[in-house]
Amino acid sequence: MNKDQLFVKMTLSAWETHITRASELLKSLSDVQLLSEIAPQKNTGIYLVGHLIAIHDAMNDILGLGKRSYIELDEAFVQNPDNSGFDMPNVSVLREYWNDVHQKLGDALKQLSPEEWFKRHTHMTDEDFAKEPHRNKVNVLINRTNHLAYHLGQLRLLKPN
Repeated sequence: MNKDQLFVKMTLSAWETHITRASELLKSLSDVQLLSEIAPQKNTGIYLVGHLIAIHDAMNDILGLGKRSYIELDEAFVQNPDNSGFDMPNVSVLREYWNDVHQKLGDALKQLSPEEWFKRHTHMTDEDFAKEPHRNKVNVLINRTNHLAYHLGQLRLLKPN
């Protein structure tokens, strides 16, 4: 295994570990818990779950893996803060979306070759990528894994001791 293959394997492993942890936490939280605020005047659990679904679904486009499935979530969960009054799917629908997005994304991520991981993502121009080659597909996955870890820590606050 060369260094690129090893680095991609480590990055995918970190992503998969955090997705598994988040999925297990989501299964363990009740609908009532997910409708609760993380802390007073802070995001609700349902908002964070919807936000993560929308961001992870967008990875399909950014990484050139295909079309997004739930672009309609952007208005309520990406473009606006929690409690903005935009329609949100109920918790059971978001649970289904979570499973769907992560099953499809997980399968697609495994199809990329190590060489493809180090190419530019679709939100980069060739000119910008020539100046900043570190802004590649693997960098997107690292950043999204860190983003997930941050919100996973917040969601854990909904779980009683």
